[in-house]
Amino acid sequence: MSNDRLPLAGVKVLDFSRVLAGPLTAMTLADFGAEVIKVEHPARGDDTRDWGLRIGHTETTYFNSMNRSKRSICVDLQTEAGQRIARELAAQADVVVHNFKLGGAEKLGLGYDALAELNPRLIHCAISGYDRSGPEAARPGYDLVVQGEAGLMALNGWADQPPLKFGIAAVDVITGMYSAQAILAALYEREKTGRGRRIEMALFDCGLMLTVYYGLDALLMEKDPPRYGNEHPSIVPYGVFDAQDGPLVITVGNNAQFARFCDAIERPDLARDERFATNLARSSNRAELLPILRAELARRPRAALLDALAKGGIPCGEVLGLHEALTSERARGAGLVTKQPHPVAGQVDVLAPPYRLDGQRMPVRGAPPVLGADTDAVLGEWLGLTGADVAKLRDDKVV
Repeated sequence: MSNDRLPLAGVKVLDFSRVLAGPLTAMTLADFGAEVIKVEHPARGDDTRDWGLRIGHTETTYFNSMNRSKRSICVDLQTEAGQRIARELAAQADVVVHNFKLGGAEKLGLGYDALAELNPRLIHCAISGYDRSGPEAARPGYDLVVQGEAGLMALNGWADQPPLKFGIAAVDVITGMYSAQAILAALYEREKTGRGRRIEMALFDCGLMLTVYYGLDALLMEKDPPRYGNEHPSIVPYGVFDAQDGPLVITVGNNAQFARFCDAIERPDLARDERFATNLARSSNRAELLPILRAELARRPRAALLDALAKGGIPCGEVLGLHEALTSERARGAGLVTKQPHPVAGQVDVLAPPYRLDGQRMPVRGAPPVLGADTDAVLGEWLGLTGADVAKLRDDKVV
């Protein structure tokens, strides 16, 4: 798909954010065609350029996961000249994304009120840990802390083990997704009103939304719901089971599927047992049913089980290692893993956007950027600065 046919072609985004939630927000906009300029500190850049496994001189696996299809410029926002450049860029932008601490954007002259006066069409998205109008507004926001405070760790893991965090920074990821949705809504509204919006997003708010049906269960029960590890709280059998030679996922969603599942494992008697005939009965009697099923599954090869279950219309699949999944024909065939040119490493792996429009996947328009790679070009294109102008700013340690 050509760049000019991407939905957000022509939209300009300034990404002042660091780490994960903000960069993911801006990367989502880049996936849809926006020109995203990542503004970074000249000496160190985004914190995540030092997290994960090193690629080249200034990138890492962590940084690369949230910064595809962006351009990087280096501006020292602690200098007056740097702040002036940032405001001049914002005057040309459609969207600003930041996660400065409370009052930080205002101190730099990059708060909503100051920028909206320069650019009334600007959509200004501020991401924080907690409600910016509440008593915890000044608290820094960290994914793991919010996973604990939002009850997410309490619903994860097994009942006889301590609370468990998600394998990834799930609160940061969901906050980035919600933030991008809010920006897209504001862009749509701006087409009708001609005016921008102030958007405020909080990790805690988004983390609480991530509890979904477990959260409503807890409110209705007035206590924490039980934890079931890899099992489902209300559907049985639904989870991870061990075959003779490896784990697999089996998801039996209704009573007709359960009858076919029992046929597939040559235990039709189980479907006729009144203790297991309905999902509510199976859920109530899971302690009796699951040991029987585990014993039946454990004596069969995984491939044979998957074949029999698939023939019976039972949703099922292998449990793969992460590397297996990424290098599988399923992932490769779908174009989800790409190789992008890199000035130092030669090429790097970059995951492709998950979106398809008109049957085509959104393209990766560039590898995550080397620190400051686009400073000269962007300042020239956006602000009309000459090479000599930029050289003077570099000599003054502004860029």
